[in-house]
Amino acid sequence: MAQLWGGRFTKETDQLVYNFNASISFDKKLYAHDIEGSIAHVMMLARQGVLSDAEKEDIIAGLQGIRSDVEKGKLEITDEYEDIHSFVEAELTRRIGEAGKKLHTGRSRNDQVAVDMKLYTRDEVRQMNSLIKEMLHTLLSIMEENTETFMPGFTHLQKAQPITLAHHMGAYFEMFKRDHERMVDICRRMDTCPLGSGALAGTTYPLDREYTARLLGFSGPTLNSMDGVSDRDYLIEFLSALSMVMMHLSRFSEEVIIWNTNEYQFVEIDDAYSTGSSIMPQKKNPDIAELVRGKTGRVYGALMSLLTTMKGIPLAYNKDMQEDKELVFDAIDTAKGCLSLFTGMLRTMKFNRKKMAESARHGFTNATDAADYLVGKGVPFRDAHGIVGQLVLYCIDKGIALDDMSLEEYRQISPVFEEDIYDAISMETCVNKRVTIGAPGKAAMQDVIGKYKKYLEGYGDDRI
Repeated sequence: MAQLWGGRFTKETDQLVYNFNASISFDKKLYAHDIEGSIAHVMMLARQGVLSDAEKEDIIAGLQGIRSDVEKGKLEITDEYEDIHSFVEAELTRRIGEAGKKLHTGRSRNDQVAVDMKLYTRDEVRQMNSLIKEMLHTLLSIMEENTETFMPGFTHLQKAQPITLAHHMGAYFEMFKRDHERMVDICRRMDTCPLGSGALAGTTYPLDREYTARLLGFSGPTLNSMDGVSDRDYLIEFLSALSMVMMHLSRFSEEVIIWNTNEYQFVEIDDAYSTGSSIMPQKKNPDIAELVRGKTGRVYGALMSLLTTMKGIPLAYNKDMQEDKELVFDAIDTAKGCLSLFTGMLRTMKFNRKKMAESARHGFTNATDAADYLVGKGVPFRDAHGIVGQLVLYCIDKGIALDDMSLEEYRQISPVFEEDIYDAISMETCVNKRVTIGAPGKAAMQDVIGKYKKYLEGYGDDRI
């Protein structure tokens, strides 16, 4: 059992205790970030005269060799070591000798793991941001092609008013746009480097923490060493943001599942993103959407677990905080996989425009516009509301839509109706006369699409 702290102890750690305490099985994921942080630390130590230039060169070459060998599969990270930090330091010393033992000068595993997790999280936020960008481009493409694809808008899962597919997709564009902005906020708040905080009270070595921070791409060092080693707010924020992404994906998935049913037939999911039944040959199941909906709870669980872990921890570092890694690793992998797969499913999905339009027409989504028509003829809105309610009851009884009624049938309920009622309640009129910003009318949608294009042109991953 390779440990960094054996000098204080006269007995071997019980094997079960060692296994319970060890983190190598999961924190080996941080090997590249651990080496990145170590190289910056060594460069700073040499600049400050704590290490010689020769020691610096030997250590950096050794670290780079370890990273290269792990990446090529020539070196295996085994559970012989307690954690990834022990593995790297032991392997470095094996390769370059006594100079390797100086790697840890002026730092603790507390600030070491803190910088490793920040470097890892920053990379993952950037990757998530790229996936969100792909989703936004996919949504925008669908919007551009469907400003005249009429469909019902819903409240309470009841058909309410006619909209367009472009308008519906625009709602999700807004959601994922907010998700992008949350990623930017997370990176801004976590843009400080904890390396040099030591165990909790800094160090007596003449460290240049500003220099280390610059080498690692941070705006500066953390300003309190106790907070530097015990802060996990950025992980909680990231898990919260991922939970929001998953919530948006889950809502979207629910709609795709509904739209895919035989009763709706609004969409056809590509074969590559569907599965069949082991017993029912006619089935084509929306498994990707269902799994995304299901995995949302998994990401929520990681957020609640880390919040619960952190709520009772006194300053500074405590071993409880080791529990952050498995939760975060799993939640990130889950959210990235879900977002990538859902975007692919959406990009290849076919929309049944005819079914959507017919569903809007037969769902009395133009009833409000019929009432507005009467108001325009001088009928008080409350009376107009009652008249249109009678029209709807009549159509339900006859099994027809408002558009199917004859003018004579209209006038039997109210003599105010004229021939122009048909134009007033057509899907085109109902949608396109709604021209205020944010509404589904074609002119309004084209304006918004233009704004979204400009937004994506300025959407650079370099912002984070």
